[in-house]
Amino acid sequence: MSLPLVTTAERRHRLGRRHRLAPSARAATVAETADSVVALHATDAATVFLSARARLAEGGPDAIERALYEDVSLVRLLSMRNTLFAVSAELAPHVDASTARAIAAKERRTLLKHLDEDGQGLDAAWLAGAEAAALDALDAHGPSTGSQLSAAVPALRQKITISRGKKYETEQGVATRVIRLLAADGRIRRARPRGSWTSSQYRWVHTEPWPAAPAAEARTEIARRWLRAYGPATEADLKWWTGWTLTDVRKALAAVGPDQVRLEDGSTALVSPGDTGPEPAPEPWAALLPALDPTAMGWADRGFHLDPAHKSALFDYAGNIGPTVWWNGEIVGGWAQRSDGEIVWRLLGSPGRAAEQAITTEAARLAAWVGEARITPRFRTPLERELVA
Repeated sequence: MSLPLVTTAERRHRLGRRHRLAPSARAATVAETADSVVALHATDAATVFLSARARLAEGGPDAIERALYEDVSLVRLLSMRNTLFAVSAELAPHVDASTARAIAAKERRTLLKHLDEDGQGLDAAWLAGAEAAALDALDAHGPSTGSQLSAAVPALRQKITISRGKKYETEQGVATRVIRLLAADGRIRRARPRGSWTSSQYRWVHTEPWPAAPAAEARTEIARRWLRAYGPATEADLKWWTGWTLTDVRKALAAVGPDQVRLEDGSTALVSPGDTGPEPAPEPWAALLPALDPTAMGWADRGFHLDPAHKSALFDYAGNIGPTVWWNGEIVGGWAQRSDGEIVWRLLGSPGRAAEQAITTEAARLAAWVGEARITPRFRTPLERELVA
């Protein structure tokens, strides 16, 4: 019995609908924008806002700030691939149990190893005391930056030597590491930053860890949602996206029970159970997505939506994608914001007049939404640099 065929065009149709990028598919809430792609990349503060903007039916930066800092319907977690993501509060316990717990345990082991090698007698008991003092300071003073916490907690001003006796020996303060560990453990979370929504100078607040859940069950839930958002996809894609071991990936997929489909190049891929039918084409759509947007970073192999000839212009040396221009599920160019606020873009092919008109309209919508803010990606790419030169 032959496998159902999913064409490249149908894969691109799925992006417009499931990733909420086609105008008729846009989301009503910020949490829905994150759920549509499982998680929003949050390494760069602006990415969360710009990724949500592209998928929201209405609402400005203030709507996303409310979701992050008031309603807390969207939360940042150190999780997949040891990267910071923003996920819905509903999904957060699953992300925490499936991925963040293991990262937090590794972070703790690493810090304790550094403390031991430093030779000042700092140990697990000292670390527990420093953590408790930091939480007490947050309870006493309210939302605080890392600098404010260090000023309030003497232990956080402690310095240790990393790689003592080696040519790359360096002295570091422990504040950043302790704060990172508290965040990884879910005992503090990022609150409203100093400055605008593009700032990464976060304040911190004391919070309760997410409810404990079996890791295997949580991984199954993540895999189920990921397949729905990104299928057709492969075992290798899920392993890359999550950073899980191959064994954990295979167990999670076995629990989901995906169906197989055939792609146009003759290879096979996985989809959610029963998700083998053709995807109706949405209306034509254009999108200007930020650096590290999930739709551009959802697969190890992105050949169905990106011409390999364009990779060198759109990615940095480490494999981070920059701001991209999309037309009907395909990356057709890149964009940037100049210092005067102008949104500029360049096509890397010839998608046609209709595409250019739609992209022009979408660029104007983005410029109006961003307003006086200025966006400079943390990871600069060749095309983005050229556009702002």
